[in-house]
Amino acid sequence: MAVFDHLGLVSLAALILASQLDFTSAAVRVFGLHAKDLTGDPAGNDPDPYVKVWCGSTFGGMTEFRRDSANPSWSAEFSFPNCKAKDDLKFQVWDKDLNFDDYLGTCVRRVQYESSTGTCELKNGALYYSFEAVMYL
Repeated sequence: MAVFDHLGLVSLAALILASQLDFTSAAVRVFGLHAKDLTGDPAGNDPDPYVKVWCGSTFGGMTEFRRDSANPSWSAEFSFPNCKAKDDLKFQVWDKDLNFDDYLGTCVRRVQYESSTGTCELKNGALYYSFEAVMYL
């Protein structure tokens, strides 16, 4: 009987400890970025698109730009080791120009503990992405 009492105390201690841990942090990796049917300038030129990526308020960087491509893909990957559950992943798509880059659209997705692919409809075209979010203690 004493063994069962001891196991009960150990289980209770483990539950108390677990309740004190922060389960809201995640390591997030963004990859597989590509787009279709993006438009360029009003003169009909193809865009030179690139993507900027954030998790919450943390800027992760941007892809290289793809010259004259309405259907680009990027090999860049972005890591956010301190992302929070329910933070937003934000993707901004831009068209590189000589003077001022043109804004093509924004996509926002809430971080969840999963691996996921998604599509974001932009004003003209669509952005496709994949991400993995792994909870850690």
